[in-house]
Amino acid sequence: MNSEQSNKTAIAIIAGLFFIFGFITWVNGALIPFMKTINELTEAQSYFVASASYISFVVMALPASYLLRKIGYKKGMSIGLFLMAVGALVFIPAADARTYWIFLAGIFIQGTGMTVLQTAANPYITILGPIESGAKRIAIMGIANKVAGALGSVIFGAILLNGIDEVKDVISQVSTEEKAILLDQMADSVFMPYLIMAIVLFVLGLLMRRAPLPNVEAEVSIEEETESGGKKTIFQYPHLWFGMLTLFVYVGAEVIAGDTIIAYGLALGISASKAKFFTTFTLMAMVATYALGVVLIPKYLSQKKALQISAVVGLVLSFCIISTNGFTSVLFVAALGIANALVWPALWPLTLEGLGKHTNTAAALLIMAISGGAIIPPMYGRLVDSGKAALIDSGLDAADALATAAKESYYILIPCYAIIFVFALWGQRLKK
Repeated sequence: MNSEQSNKTAIAIIAGLFFIFGFITWVNGALIPFMKTINELTEAQSYFVASASYISFVVMALPASYLLRKIGYKKGMSIGLFLMAVGALVFIPAADARTYWIFLAGIFIQGTGMTVLQTAANPYITILGPIESGAKRIAIMGIANKVAGALGSVIFGAILLNGIDEVKDVISQVSTEEKAILLDQMADSVFMPYLIMAIVLFVLGLLMRRAPLPNVEAEVSIEEETESGGKKTIFQYPHLWFGMLTLFVYVGAEVIAGDTIIAYGLALGISASKAKFFTTFTLMAMVATYALGVVLIPKYLSQKKALQISAVVGLVLSFCIISTNGFTSVLFVAALGIANALVWPALWPLTLEGLGKHTNTAAALLIMAISGGAIIPPMYGRLVDSGKAALIDSGLDAADALATAAKESYYILIPCYAIIFVFALWGQRLKK
């Protein structure tokens, strides 16, 4: 197999991994209202579903990098898939006991598996070809990721949110024993889909052992080699640390756009039968923008310019969410997918460029920045809870207070996109 064919095969395999990331990650949009109902949680507590998944990137990114150096990409990716299968299996006893912390443990284990896969896949696809077209390759990965996410959110939304409106109406009117029975029956709906997920992930883990992935290393130019001679540690690259902060706030903004939109629709009084599709709206907006990125980058649009445009669009849409009402406001949340799509593809090559021998360590640090998805969404949930309480104290009824607080709390996105914009303008200058 020649080099070009080998690279195409590798891109297809890594795209398959990004499909798996997307399918499992974006199920959280349906899991959050599901967990809130069966475990009777507050808004802030329910968003720990996202935290349990994304916090694993902080805990496990550097160990994952060490593991990959020891056993290689293929074996590491295989282990990642096996870990994700174990996490899926944990959902079965969690549903049987209807115990929130066991669900969170399963999500964390799945996140650990994804950390291993992401630590390998992102730098691998970035350096598989010229760094100038890294965003284009990552955009292709993004299409696979978000198409899978759209499928996952629809499938699991249909399974997990089926009848949730009726259950929420009934549980406030029945006895404690009858409520427990209803919630137990609802919790049991995760058994079969997560068993199937575990089996599929285990089989894919076995197949990955035989995957034809070529070995690649980050190219180091003479200029970069000279530069790295004076920069012996990763701490001497300020643009990397700014890139980490930017990725941290970006992932938080992306998770808010995808994982809160269903709960936001329900807070506005939209039925679950309609709201279950809202995460798909966000992801399809991302897929369309990824497709544009594949066509435009780098021939017509530089990675830096794409990042600048994305940040400005994110700021405008954030103000639009807060300034509108009802379904229109939901559509602006979904439109954040347009702002978010090219941030990840542009950030990785812009941040890793010029790091040479430090690329693997830098990639692990960037993976740790994914923890923004663990911290920023619960902050949004806490803002909703406190805003709702204040509005109820001022005389507003509970339903209207929740809807208003949920909308106004989206202002948390504004500083996130502002940081992305500053990096897009000046982040690369820090290299000099």
